Amino acid sequence: MYLVRCSLRYSPRSILDINLASDLRGREMAMFSTWSNFYTELWKAIVRPPRDTYSLEDLGPTCFQLQGGRTYQRTDLVLNNARGQKLACSHFEPIAAERVARELPCVIYLHGNCSSRLEALATFESILPSNISLFCFDFSGSGLSDGTYLSLGHFERDDLETVITHLRASGGVSCIGLWGRSMGASTALLHADRDPSIAGLVLDSPFTDLKKLCEELVNKYTNSQVPSFLVRLLLEMVRSSISHNADFDIFEVSPKEHAPSGFAPTLFAAARNDTFVKPSHAQELHKLYGGQSEFLMIDGDHNSPRSRFFMDSVAIFFFNVLQCEKLTQMASKD
Repeated sequence: MYLVRCSLRYSPRSILDINLASDLRGREMAMFSTWSNFYTELWKAIVRPPRDTYSLEDLGPTCFQLQGGRTYQRTDLVLNNARGQKLACSHFEPIAAERVARELPCVIYLHGNCSSRLEALATFESILPSNISLFCFDFSGSGLSDGTYLSLGHFERDDLETVITHLRASGGVSCIGLWGRSMGASTALLHADRDPSIAGLVLDSPFTDLKKLCEELVNKYTNSQVPSFLVRLLLEMVRSSISHNADFDIFEVSPKEHAPSGFAPTLFAAARNDTFVKPSHAQELHKLYGGQSEFLMIDGDHNSPRSRFFMDSVAIFFFNVLQCEKLTQMASKD
């Protein structure tokens, strides 16, 4: 038996080739990692944007006064939605000694996709002084509620149905109005045509169709440099990933399909400088809407604080559709 020692000898050329191949593989892996991270961030931006985190103290005191001296109370509660998830909720209403009737109209506020029920705090002066109670909650996947992903209205409309069922059974609510912004506005439209009990809707910056919105956002963030066929291919990939992880089809979230069968009086609004959900979305929904509706173009962008003019317009709208004049007359008699 002979023991043969073999040594592999590399020429300078072969060593260079191996180094180049190794470098190319490294670059390919880096590019793949970059693309993978970009793609993951892309689909998660739709269904898992930054979550609004807060504490109950951020909701303010449980008993408080507004200008005019009337006193209101906040009741915090948890409801279980149809999927068994806990929804963090708050109900603002007059204290018992200042309540003009056992049953009061109620406005349910529906927040946007990167937000929470904290949004509703800005509506106090527009709602509470008219003897309307205010109910707000965190959609599943938002704020302090259970859930990992948003669905931009697909599951949120069932969260809303859970809230309405609770209010109907509470014995303290008469008619109900919905006030939604962005995702919340689209959710209201997705639900309202199946619920004849809704007395009126305020829809601030709703989108017509989630697929269309996604296409517009891709074009915006790429400066329209990506060919349309690649955008469609990318959206199909995103659609598949979201379906696998969040269990819904983004191509089926289409408020414009529900608009023609809407019937409750509705106030549509859009911000003039909104580049996230363009004003054309709300304008199209207003034209398609089956019931009585109005449209307001307001100053600002998607996340701007709403003007006093808009807030006063909302206050007047709900005062009329929720028939608050009767409650005002009752209060004056007292």
